[in-house]
Amino acid sequence: MKKLFYPLIMGMLFLVTSTAFAQSGWPNQWDWPDTDFTKHSGLSSEFSAGGPPKDGIPAIDNPQFKSASHVHYRPKEPVIALEVNGTVKAYPLSVLMWHEIANDVIAGVPVAVTFCPLCNAAIVYERTIDGVKTSFGVSGLLRNSDLVMYDRTTQSWWQQFTGRAIVGAHTGKTLTRLPAKIIPFSHFKARYPNADVLVPNDPKARRYGQNPYVSYDTTGEPFNVHVKMPKGFKRMERIVVVGDTAWRMTKIAKAGRIEENGLRLIWTHGQTSALGARTIGQGRDIGSVRVERQDTNGQWQLVNYDVTFAFVFAAFKPNGKWRG
Repeated sequence: MKKLFYPLIMGMLFLVTSTAFAQSGWPNQWDWPDTDFTKHSGLSSEFSAGGPPKDGIPAIDNPQFKSASHVHYRPKEPVIALEVNGTVKAYPLSVLMWHEIANDVIAGVPVAVTFCPLCNAAIVYERTIDGVKTSFGVSGLLRNSDLVMYDRTTQSWWQQFTGRAIVGAHTGKTLTRLPAKIIPFSHFKARYPNADVLVPNDPKARRYGQNPYVSYDTTGEPFNVHVKMPKGFKRMERIVVVGDTAWRMTKIAKAGRIEENGLRLIWTHGQTSALGARTIGQGRDIGSVRVERQDTNGQWQLVNYDVTFAFVFAAFKPNGKWRG
């Protein structure tokens, strides 16, 4: 009996020790002395070092703006258009490409305007958590090829695409998202000539206007993503996501407008890919999409939606619905 009992106990100890060791192996863990790694909703093996260290890609903390009529962005280059309480601002992807996060305040609301180039995901969140204002930085880590942000109050890690805390004291909490859309700069300027547009704090600090991921959206591959795509969908094709449903962007472009389940998805030409040609604004025209829902007064209102790559939806919404 003893001969059987001893190997059993040793085997159990080995399993526990191995599991604990595996969970302690967070990438770049030495950069995170204040992060509570006892709280997490994922495995350490799901995270990868993206190359730059923590804050190696510097978030914008003191954003500078000029009016749309006094800046010189290319007409077709994409900008994130955000309206809060009647105030409108634009955040060009040619700037966010190099910073990925802009911590700003619009109409008194603290916001984090985020862009993950590897996922083509442009999302805006409020940056108040449990009534406490914080700011966000770039961790240098990826999960399913998506930007992992961190809040500077608790050093918790947040998934950019979902807005959910996945490691640290805030694990399980979700940021409040704000509706925004990606449109060509020319469209924004025509409608809001006096609105603020983000400009680089130091124009010489980065190669603003240039795309460091040339041809990524046509020949690139996501980093450390292992998902099975539904039949007929390619990993790197653009889709439009609302909640748990995704539509193929080329289908919307062909139709011009799709109305389904109280939503309307409208495609407009005139916007280039930020991840194609070396110079942003000079690539191929992929158009832009806006998604709206009719309210009780019959007015169409912008909703939260994403224009992203198909692999992103497959990775983060494994039970999602696909529209061909």
